[in-house]
Amino acid sequence: MQVKNPPGGIPVRYIKGVGPGKAPCFEKLGVKNVSDLFYYLPRRYEDRSRIVEVKDLEPGSAQAVVGRVLKTGVFTARTGTRIFEMTLGDGQRRVSAVWYNQPFMNKVFSVGQTVMLYGKVELQKRLQITHPAYEILDPGNAKDTSLLPHPSSLDRLKASLDVGRIVPVYPLTANLTQRYMRKVVRRAIRSSLAGAPEVLPTRIRARRKLVDFRFAIENIHFPYSFDNLEKAYKRLVFEEFFILQAVMALKRKKVREKGMRHEAREGLLADFEKLFSFELTGEQKKCIKEIERDMAGDKPMYRLLQGDVGSGKTVIAMYALLLAVANGRQAAMMVPTEILARQHYVTVSESFMPLGLNVRLLVSGIDTGDRERIRKELAEGEADIVIGTHSLIQEDIDYKNLALAVMDEQHKFGVTQRKVLRAKGGTPDTLVMTATPIPRSLALTVFGDMDFSLLKEKPAGRESVTTYRVGEDKRDAVYAFMRDEVSEGRQAFIVYPRVKKSASSDLKSAEEMYDHLRKNVFGDMRLAIVHGGLKTGEKNKVMDEFRAGKSDILVATTVIEVGVDIPNVTVMVVEHAERYGLAQLHQLRGRIGRGKHASYCILIGEPGTDAAHERLCAMAETDDGFKIAEKDLDIRGPGQFLGTRQSGLPEIRFGNIARDFAIMEEARDEAFRLVEEDPQLKDPRNAAIRKAIAERFGVVVRSSEKNVGAGPCACPLPGGEQR
Repeated sequence: MQVKNPPGGIPVRYIKGVGPGKAPCFEKLGVKNVSDLFYYLPRRYEDRSRIVEVKDLEPGSAQAVVGRVLKTGVFTARTGTRIFEMTLGDGQRRVSAVWYNQPFMNKVFSVGQTVMLYGKVELQKRLQITHPAYEILDPGNAKDTSLLPHPSSLDRLKASLDVGRIVPVYPLTANLTQRYMRKVVRRAIRSSLAGAPEVLPTRIRARRKLVDFRFAIENIHFPYSFDNLEKAYKRLVFEEFFILQAVMALKRKKVREKGMRHEAREGLLADFEKLFSFELTGEQKKCIKEIERDMAGDKPMYRLLQGDVGSGKTVIAMYALLLAVANGRQAAMMVPTEILARQHYVTVSESFMPLGLNVRLLVSGIDTGDRERIRKELAEGEADIVIGTHSLIQEDIDYKNLALAVMDEQHKFGVTQRKVLRAKGGTPDTLVMTATPIPRSLALTVFGDMDFSLLKEKPAGRESVTTYRVGEDKRDAVYAFMRDEVSEGRQAFIVYPRVKKSASSDLKSAEEMYDHLRKNVFGDMRLAIVHGGLKTGEKNKVMDEFRAGKSDILVATTVIEVGVDIPNVTVMVVEHAERYGLAQLHQLRGRIGRGKHASYCILIGEPGTDAAHERLCAMAETDDGFKIAEKDLDIRGPGQFLGTRQSGLPEIRFGNIARDFAIMEEARDEAFRLVEEDPQLKDPRNAAIRKAIAERFGVVVRSSEKNVGAGPCACPLPGGEQR
């Protein structure tokens, strides 16, 4: 029977020993064809290459031992468990191997065989290995009294996939065993590897000292040595990152289609600085110059501004807004919450009031008449700047001349929502901001087609925040400290993980504790409460009164996580802090330390896991958001760090973004160099790269640059969204 060779290679069911019966088991692992099997990497390796004799066994570690079978038998334990036991010896010492509930093993072994075993050696009443991996090296002869391995055993050992070598251990599913998986992989390698295409051009492999594909696949599965394994791993990780970065480079070419020029008149920045009572930091000015340079070009700006909480990103965004309007065009800023939208609106409108700009607020909470009036102003070009939530991208909202789209707290948006706002203006300049620092390794993976601006320096006058992690036993001391701060004229937040008390949980709730604190703890103080269950008008009233100093302590949920800037608040207490992620804790802490007084973040929690303990320790050790982000990535991994809803994180099959960052940078350099030299990958030497990009990311590189992909990014993303 002749089998057609589809993309990805021969279906796995045609590998000898698989067939239609076992093929569904492989499909559960995501292995549909030979190519998938090549890239189905072991999760770990066991060094079974160092072989000892029975006399040299040392209890307490996993070892490979060879000897002759002296005795076999099946017996029943007191519990009723059937146990097979085999005794191995070398003339000086003996070791027992036992298998529980596997009496059929009595048919596998017989006296006189030469056998190799691998497993953890334990000293009980005797030396014992439980459920060891094994290889029968010589069938032997029960009448042969020699305890030395038969000479032919060495040849058998060399051919073994399970002992006497560095052995791969694969992730499995039901009805698949390690021995079986190794045999199938070896058969696939022997039958199909010779015909597998080489994706990386020779010139790149030579520059980066990478082994070829065949060597890599052979040694990633059945490494001759750990040095070979390391070379194979680097080669395969490099290839994966290289293809990903090639897609980023192609998207970057596409995004840089013709845009709108924004000229900064002489003195614009100086006039802008006069609008504020404070001086811009050096890093703020640097970021502004980067944005100014981008917006002056004939290609659309596509920039990610990363700034730690309290670093002054809003001021930078305001300059971008002003630059667009100064060139006779419109600008929009989209934020995730109404509280943040209203705060930005107040800041921007008051700052730009001397310039006579028409700044509008568009959120779901405004009445119908105001919304219709704003909609008309945007469509007719009368509104210069609009700040709002998802309302900005509703179907009936049109812009006459949208030239700049700013998205604040970008991680709160789905990728499609960001795309829709950009589409409202054709090819507007785009500034994406985040106060959740993204490690450079992850940024290059997800936002590799963007330019980066980093803002680490905090404005002058900002006090650092001291963080404490305490247990329930310190609650009274925490309340006493809050009382002292309030008596000095300061204010405080107390954040709870839920709004209402739940019968199924012992977590404290905002409503429950608000009543308790008001009646039993802070009866002589003014308390207020805000949470997501309140109507928009109620939330705004509570926040406005707290901002005006009409209440001393605000009991809240994470609704205050972003968009709250009240310099007089010096205490942030987070209840059940072990329940929050690092990024969220850092965001909450960022609500304080915004004034001239020393500020304190107190994390009350009882961490029940190592990860929760690590998070609280990290918060207490540093207030550097970039260090916290690296720790968060290390604890959670890239997928959970970004969240599937918004990340656009491509599937990384075997590389580790954080650990393999050095390889990522090498791959990125080569990918961007390649696309710069051959923007449409027309060179025949790059044909395999074109094919790999199409197969792995669905991006087809056509004959014209403007047809690279299907938009700013043609990568298939989680949930069907595209970035």
